[in-house]
Amino acid sequence: MTTDTSRLPVPLLATLVIFTAFAGQFWRNLLGWWGFGIIAGVVIVLSAVALMMLRPSLGWREVPKSALAFVGLSTLSLAWSFYPGASAIGVGIQLLSSVAAVFLGLCLSLQQLLKALSNAFRWILALSLVFEAWVAVVVGGPVLPFFVHYEGRIPQAFYWSRGLLLDGGPIEGIVANRNLLGFIALLALIVFALQLADRTVRRGWGVAWLVVAGAVLLLTRSATVVLAGALVAVVLAFVLWTRSRDPDRRRTVYAAAAGLVVVVTAGIMTLGGALLGVLGKSGDLTGRADIWAAVTGLAQQRPVFGWGWVGYWIPWVPPFDDLAVRKGVVYLQAHNAWLDVRFQLGILGLVLFAALVVSTVWRSWFLAVDRPRHGLDPVEPFSAHTLLPILLLAALIAQSLAESRILIEGGWLCLIAISLMTKSRGIHAPITVAASVDPRLQQSVPRG
Repeated sequence: MTTDTSRLPVPLLATLVIFTAFAGQFWRNLLGWWGFGIIAGVVIVLSAVALMMLRPSLGWREVPKSALAFVGLSTLSLAWSFYPGASAIGVGIQLLSSVAAVFLGLCLSLQQLLKALSNAFRWILALSLVFEAWVAVVVGGPVLPFFVHYEGRIPQAFYWSRGLLLDGGPIEGIVANRNLLGFIALLALIVFALQLADRTVRRGWGVAWLVVAGAVLLLTRSATVVLAGALVAVVLAFVLWTRSRDPDRRRTVYAAAAGLVVVVTAGIMTLGGALLGVLGKSGDLTGRADIWAAVTGLAQQRPVFGWGWVGYWIPWVPPFDDLAVRKGVVYLQAHNAWLDVRFQLGILGLVLFAALVVSTVWRSWFLAVDRPRHGLDPVEPFSAHTLLPILLLAALIAQSLAESRILIEGGWLCLIAISLMTKSRGIHAPITVAASVDPRLQQSVPRG
């Protein structure tokens, strides 16, 4: 029996997946945890159904082994976890999130991923500005999430929005966090600029959305996003420089990159305090130094395999219930993904996570700087969309030094999707659909 899936809304589903992954807090604040659970469950089920119906081809050689090993270790940590119940929740969330990431990585082309990211980010930015305008003009004061009740003095971090749009920010948007909103705006700038460069959107429309993303980024006043943007700009400059040179004449580029790393590292070590002052940060990095010290102390107690995977910390489970408390707020991450992995999965987990990131960066770099070839001859000119993986990774890696979001939700989604997409063969070719599926899909759904 032939299954007609010619009307399968893959692009729409991809947009919903990305929106939910990056704006999960919007659903939680609007509908509560049960409402968010229903939305997330529907997204995961639809992603799984799409994978089963499209059945994209994937050989063993095309599977990113480092990603498989890291997820495998996370799952195995249930055996030695200090908090097995919390680990079961964390592993379950990681596996379910990975289903959505696999859908993006195998059922979309790079161009389709770019378009889906663009659509999702437009919705997040637009809704954030409308929401902040409503809070500032109509409500005229801070707004708490729906379905919550707090007693006594309420910390600023608990508010959905503080209604500061008319004061020039900082704004939190629908995601309820200025650093996350600023990071989404940075990713949106990357995506919108690549679309303009590829001429896949009208120039006026593309420029308008660039302005919107830039305005949102400025209104968040996020210093961490400024640093991430600087790294993205540096990576872009080196990619374009490398593109301009033949493969056998790139040693100068790589030597310059190595020298820049040395200079920047030395500058941070000697001028770190002054740099923090310029960015408006305190010497303890807004409490991060204390969190890092506490997490490092626990990591040293279980150095090889860690305390057990949990992903985003669960606040009612020791030691997370009082591990990182600042101004009445219990923070639920180590504010450094690498330290978080070391704490949860030990040195072994840190090695596997580094292998996942480094291997994905390696493939993304050569995707960005080398023209596609057939044999020894290039078959097509450079395209702007091939810059997407390396620029997204640059932003994610920069964020990972101050946030642990690359391990959860939108960060994890992008990392796994890019890892799959860059590892799979035929990244520009149409997907190979099983014979039982309508052949018209072969013309509309590219392979990751």
